[in-house]
Amino acid sequence: MVLRFSRLAPLCLAVIFGFFDLARAADNDFYQGKTLTIIVSADAGTGYDIYARTIARHWMNHIPGKPSIIIQNLTGAGGLRATNLLYNVSAKDGLTIGLVQSTVPFEPFFGNKSAAFDPIKFNWLGTPSQEVLTLVVWHTVPVRTLQEAQKRGLTLAATGGASTPAFYGRVLHALLKIPVKLIAGYKSQNDIFLGMEREENDGSAAIFYSTLKVNKPDWLAERKAIPLLQYGSAPDPDLPNVPFVMSLLDNAEDREAMEIASAPLAMGRPLVAPPGIDPDRIALLRSSLDRTFKDPAYLADCAKQLIACDTPLSGQELAGILQQAYQAKKSVRERLISIYEARD
Repeated sequence: MVLRFSRLAPLCLAVIFGFFDLARAADNDFYQGKTLTIIVSADAGTGYDIYARTIARHWMNHIPGKPSIIIQNLTGAGGLRATNLLYNVSAKDGLTIGLVQSTVPFEPFFGNKSAAFDPIKFNWLGTPSQEVLTLVVWHTVPVRTLQEAQKRGLTLAATGGASTPAFYGRVLHALLKIPVKLIAGYKSQNDIFLGMEREENDGSAAIFYSTLKVNKPDWLAERKAIPLLQYGSAPDPDLPNVPFVMSLLDNAEDREAMEIASAPLAMGRPLVAPPGIDPDRIALLRSSLDRTFKDPAYLADCAKQLIACDTPLSGQELAGILQQAYQAKKSVRERLISIYEARD
């Protein structure tokens, strides 16, 4: 019996591995002739949308089967509408993914009941870059330093009470003692820009520096928009004379709170797939996206558009950032929740 088994074992193993090979081949053929939809939770023409369309142009060449990729813009509730749809409604087949605002995965952290998803259960695929946010004022505002902002105060624009600009406006008030009055209700970042030009507001607490370079390069060249502060996982080398928030905080509790508050910036422009998708298909999407981020043609496309694509993170790294943030100690989390909830 032993001898007979030993002769059959190689055959059995060959059959088993043959099935695995067939499964892999089937998965590699899955996207052939199909369309992959990327739901972008921001308006067309915004930074998120530009990144999504740039990635789509090159990603299709790295996915086995070379599917078509289309962009669907779905705005609402600061990105929650699109994210809730991805988690609860979208098919779990790998044909619908999202590119969402980096703050959205942290809404459950703050107890936002409108966030009907568990960010840890999502399949995070990667981000093309890590972002730096800037506090920016319009050139007619008589403020050029943080000290002047702390003395005068700022009227800052936001899309909604729970939006990124509103939240960071409250963070700057709590940690840097800048008196901030928020004007919420702008439809999009582009409308905030228009409001700055019309002098309806002083500026915004949360403008991606990458977006400013792409959408308003003349503002920087002509000093129409003045960056007063930058924050993120690390300072941007293009802003050597703009203070980095972590260098201004001496109190350990303030620093820890700011580190957690800045975690979304490390998420950059995150691409995400619904939970429940076959792990092999997620691995395929992640590996093909990683290859895209290294593709010389993709990098040249980014450079042509002046968008930053040189600090990508993998899906596993994004998941790690979320895990760390959600493990924050209770006192820090409670403090950030109080800032989050202190809406005008």
